[in-house]
Amino acid sequence: MISKDLIAASSIPLVLSILNEGEDYGYSIIKKVMAASNNQLQWKEGSLYPVLKKLEKKELISSVIRVENGRKRKYYSINRSGKDRLEVLKNEWQLITNTIQMLCNPATTIK
Repeated sequence: MISKDLIAASSIPLVLSILNEGEDYGYSIIKKVMAASNNQLQWKEGSLYPVLKKLEKKELISSVIRVENGRKRKYYSINRSGKDRLEVLKNEWQLITNTIQMLCNPATTIK
């Protein structure tokens, strides 16, 4: 099981990555994360929506409410600031991933 701390730390780049592919709504975002992780990352709606609100407050995403089949659904989309932030986050995560791989590889020597 993945730690809650790691899930929390990765939530923003994951959400921004999904929205970078196109407009989406909360439940669909959860399903996409589950599918991409082979059901290893299982978010609950109660943990996703605060992230979406935080991203809206930081003006990295925006939302619009649509009515479909008589039901309201909030769709989120990434904006230019969100795309820029996503690029920074990708680089940061790549650095962390590379560092962990280097440190966990017994053949690697640190000088």
